[in-house]
Formats: sequence, structure tokens, C-alpha cells
Amino acid sequence: MSGETILVVDDEAEIVELISLYLRKEGYRVISSNSGAEALAMVKENKPDIVILDILLPEIDGIEVCRQIRKTHNVPILFLSCKSEDMDIILGFSIGGDDYITKPFSPGQLVARVKAHLRRSYLLEQHREDSQHLNFPGLEIDLLSRTVRVDGAQAPLSSKEFDLLIHLAKSPNKVISLEQLYKMTWGVDSNGDTRTLLVHISNLRKKIESNPTDPRFIHTVRGVGYKFNA
Repeated sequence: MSGETILVVDDEAEIVELISLYLRKEGYRVISSNSGAEALAMVKENKPDIVILDILLPEIDGIEVCRQIRKTHNVPILFLSCKSEDMDIILGFSIGGDDYITKPFSPGQLVARVKAHLRRSYLLEQHREDSQHLNFPGLEIDLLSRTVRVDGAQAPLSSKEFDLLIHLAKSPNKVISLEQLYKMTWGVDSNGDTRTLLVHISNLRKKIESNPTDPRFIHTVRGVGYKFNA
């Protein structure tokens, strides 16, 4: 797992230079852009393995860039922004973002997050040849095509939403703690901050549950975590 292409999108040249320096030291190929429109063109042309995306961009902001990418690509998207309000984070996740780091940030932490996402993508790719299907009443999960159908209709899940569902559905009726589920999905410890996980679970329920407030598939085990009702 070296030589992967990483697209860094930020209108601050110093930020791009700093991130690129640290990532290149790890052996990654780094390409960069300072605008949303150019970033979309680079995704189409280069097919990066991960996108580090600032929210506040000129002309086309990061939120819209993410929306456009998600129409055709399932690449992990890591938002980078000075915005740290919960609503901004929730919005980023709801339109397909996989992770969120606020400025100022630790370059070491950023590299660790990137490695974790790439590792997860690599492991999932290794299993793509496994044509398993997980079938439950009203829910069909195709591991090969990474698609989910609810009562026959396809549910548009983000990459991380799909990963969370798989981890839960592969262990039906088993309670998985928040920390375990976070590490299984992101590849790193949560360090006590499980907001990212909670937001993704909320978004996942909205897409696969007919009544998210009274879910039939993903049940909350208070004080512990979640379990999948098979």
C-alpha cells in the first residue's frame, strides 16, 4: 500500500504545501488544486484513492464538490475546515463525506487518518471478488457491488455508511461497542470522540429504516453501542 494518489484541495497554498510534504514522505503521490471546479476535473482525470477537501473554496465550495464527486465516485472524502460546529460536520457527512478534521490540525493526525481510510479501502477491495450477499427481511446487501436495497429499492449509501452497515450486519444480534465499531470502520481509535460515528449511524438509519426513530435493523444498546436485528 504505497504510491496511492491523494488529491488535496485547499485555497491556502501553505496548507497544501504542508499536507503534501507529510504525505509524500509516506510515499504517496500527491496532486493538488485550489478551486472546486479544477478539483472535479482532477477527480475525473486522475481517479484519486482519497480526497482531502477544504469546505471554504472559491466559486464551488467543498460541499458542492463532494456532492458532485458522489454522483460517480465512491472515493473516501476527508473534509478539512476551520468550521467546527456540529451542524457543519453533520452536513458534511450527510452529503457523502467520510471524515472531518478541523483547522488547525496535527499533520501527524491527518496522515494517520489518511492511512486508516486507505487501509480500509484496500481491505474492502480485496474482498470485492467475494460475491457474498447478505439477505434479511426487507434488506439486501451485495458485497460485490457494494449496493443496498431496502424493500427492493436501492439505498444511496456513502462509503462509510456501507462499511458501518456491513460490520453490524455480519454480526447479527451481537452488541458492538461504540469504540469497537469506530475502530472497525475508521481503522483508528476514536479517542473518546464518537460524534462522527453517531452522525453516520443517524444518516444510515434515515436511508434504510422506514421509521428511523423506531428502527427495525440498527438497535441502540444504551450505554454500550449498537446491534443489528436480523
